Amino acid sequence: MQTVRTGNGPRSFSASGLEARQLPFSEIPVIDFSAMYGDDPEARQRVGEEVRKACTEVGFFYARGHGVPDEVIDATFSAAHRFFDLPLEVKKAVDIDRSPNMRGYTPMLGENTNEEGQGDMHEGFDLALEVPADDPDVQAGVFGYGPNQWPEQLPGFKPALLAYHAAMLDFGRRIFAAFALALELEEDFFEGYLNKPMAHMRVLSYPSQSGAIDDAQIGIGAHSDYECFTILRTDEVPALQVLNSAGEWIQALPIPGCFIVNVGDLMARWTNGYFASTLHRAINASGRQRYSIPFFFGPDSQSLIEVLPSCQNPDWPPQYPPITAGDYIRSRFDHTYFHRQKDESQTPEGNTP
Repeated sequence: MQTVRTGNGPRSFSASGLEARQLPFSEIPVIDFSAMYGDDPEARQRVGEEVRKACTEVGFFYARGHGVPDEVIDATFSAAHRFFDLPLEVKKAVDIDRSPNMRGYTPMLGENTNEEGQGDMHEGFDLALEVPADDPDVQAGVFGYGPNQWPEQLPGFKPALLAYHAAMLDFGRRIFAAFALALELEEDFFEGYLNKPMAHMRVLSYPSQSGAIDDAQIGIGAHSDYECFTILRTDEVPALQVLNSAGEWIQALPIPGCFIVNVGDLMARWTNGYFASTLHRAINASGRQRYSIPFFFGPDSQSLIEVLPSCQNPDWPPQYPPITAGDYIRSRFDHTYFHRQKDESQTPEGNTP
C-alpha cells in the first residue's frame, strides 16, 4: 500500500504502479444539470439525488447540460496554448511567487501535490476573482483576495479567461444548489456563503512523458482537491486517473461536451465525511501535450466551516474542528507549493498542512 497525506488525514491505495484500468463510463456517473436551469422543482430534486449518490459512492461525476457556451471554452483553451508557447522569461514576469494570493505562472516542477513526489510535471497559470488592491478585504489582508497578474504581451488572454471564470461562477452556483438538495437542505442554503467566493481557476499544460516514468514525478501526483468541489475541463488527451472505493486507479476519459466534477476536502469536512473527496492523479503518456482547466469553487474566505447539523448525530459526532475556509485553503497551498515553503511562518497557527 502507498499513502498520500491530505488536508483531512492520510489516504491509502494499492501500490499498482502507474497503470489504471479502463472501465465503462458507468463507473463515474454522468449527470444532466439542465434541470438546474429550469423551473421544475421535482426535476431539480432528481438532480440532487443523483449528485448525492455520486458524491457518497464515487466522489466524481461527469456533468452535461451545464449551459456553458462552447465558444467560451474553446477561447480559453486557445488562450492557454498561446500563453504556454511564450518564452519562459515572459511567463516568469508574472511568476506566482510575486503574488501573496496565488495568482500567476507556476513553472514546471514548481508544485508538489504528493509529498512523496519530487515535483509535478506541468506548467500552470492561476487566477481568481478580480479583487482590486483597494478592496477592504485586500487592505485587511484577508487570505484569497487580491488583484490577478496578467501577461502584457498576450492580447485577448485576460478577457478569455475572465469570461470562462464568470461562466464557472454561474455553473458552480447550480452545483452548490444541487449539493444543498442532495443534503436535504434548502436549495439556496449555500448562497449566503458565496458573496465573495474563493473561486480559484487554473490553466495547465502537461508535457507527454515517454519511456520509463518515475512515479515520484508525474503530471500531477496523487492528491485530493482542497475546495468544496472542482469543475474540470480537459482537452481530448487522456491522463486523469481516479481512485475507486476498492483502492484501484481507473481512467476518467474525456467525454465530449462534459465537465468532470469532484468533491474536495472542504466539502468533505463540511459534510463530516458523508461526501467523499477522492484521490486522483494525472499521467500524460499520450505522446502529445495536454491542456486542462480546473476551477476550484469554495465559499467566502472568512466563512466558518463547521459540520452541518444534518451530517452529524450522537453516533457520528463531528470529525473535524471548525475552521475558516481561507485558513484551511492557505494551509494546503503552503504545503503544496515549493515557493511558499521558504517561510514556515506562513502556515496559520493551529492548522496542520
